[in-house]
Amino acid sequence: MLVLVINSGSSSLKYQVRDVAEGSVLTEGLIERIGVSNGGQGDGEVVGPADHAEALEQVDAAIHEVLGERQLDAVGHRVVHGGERFGEPVLIDNEITRAIERLNPLAPLHNPANVLGIRAITKKWPDMPQVAVFDTAFHRSLPEHAWRYAVPDELYTNHGIRRYGFHGTSHEYVTNRAAALLDIPVEEFDGVIAHLGNGASVTAIRGGKSVDTSMGFTPLEGLVMGTRSGDLDPSILVFLARTGWNAEDLDSMLNRESGLKGLAGNNDMRSVVEAADSGDTRAATALAVASYRLAKYIGGYHVAVGGAKTLVFTAGIGENSHQFRALVGEKLGALGIELDGGLNSERSREPRVISTAASAIPVLVVPTDEERAIAEATAAVVVGR
Repeated sequence: MLVLVINSGSSSLKYQVRDVAEGSVLTEGLIERIGVSNGGQGDGEVVGPADHAEALEQVDAAIHEVLGERQLDAVGHRVVHGGERFGEPVLIDNEITRAIERLNPLAPLHNPANVLGIRAITKKWPDMPQVAVFDTAFHRSLPEHAWRYAVPDELYTNHGIRRYGFHGTSHEYVTNRAAALLDIPVEEFDGVIAHLGNGASVTAIRGGKSVDTSMGFTPLEGLVMGTRSGDLDPSILVFLARTGWNAEDLDSMLNRESGLKGLAGNNDMRSVVEAADSGDTRAATALAVASYRLAKYIGGYHVAVGGAKTLVFTAGIGENSHQFRALVGEKLGALGIELDGGLNSERSREPRVISTAASAIPVLVVPTDEERAIAEATAAVVVGR
């Protein structure tokens, strides 16, 4: 089965065509600057595709060159927020599209763009099976004591304010890969998965299921990220509001100007590590704050899973920054965790163990592949419909 995997942003469209049976990637690409003008206020000349429908024409032309006469069988969409309704991938129809759209207030930076991608496919290929795969779905197994906020109940019942969690597709995929690497059934996997990229989250896995995760109502909660603050005292926002900051100011500061960027002036982990190695004290502080925050979460989630049997690093930073992994590992001595300097420094795209033989639990690096997970989930839904 040939599956086109779509990840739609507000001004971008990332795509990949996968042969699910072969497990291979046939082609992939990124269309950017959708609807972007050179006038700065939307009144200049459009420099990219006018909309997602026009961007899809470019995708169609690009994949046709590769596929020739072979036809796509289905389209799988990454959808960030599934709310409480969607706990598994679903075949998309008009009602499902509207339901996803109703969740826009919960993920205003993501779901509207996801819907644009769905509607563009529907317009171009009205008979093409489409499947929505939700970032939040894997975390539907969170117990109530983990997803509840200690705020008046009406905020949950009237507004859906609770912890949802994100990066679920990655966390589920890596959980299965890590269990296979350890040669245990996934139902026996108790561990902690650290998905570390520009956006970062850590998840407690017990019996192969998510029982706690660092991201909450939105992807802002939890770890120090590239440009997001992660956890902070909510009274800071009240204080700033009383000094004149409005909602847009606060949103921009927390999501786009904080994290590594706020601390070190740069949101790229590689650049921050290089700066710290060159003696930049701001960069060194940023790494200390970020690694300490993650280590605290790992310690807490060790308790949440009843004693973690493994720790797994994944995603761009988790897979590639041996320096950051080492900083985190140094703080986990109380758990008996000990990284092997040589193994940790090796570069490889293969799943591997990076801890010493004396480490109380194995520490793994497992590359994630969200597109593969989305393609496989899409194929399963289409075949089973």
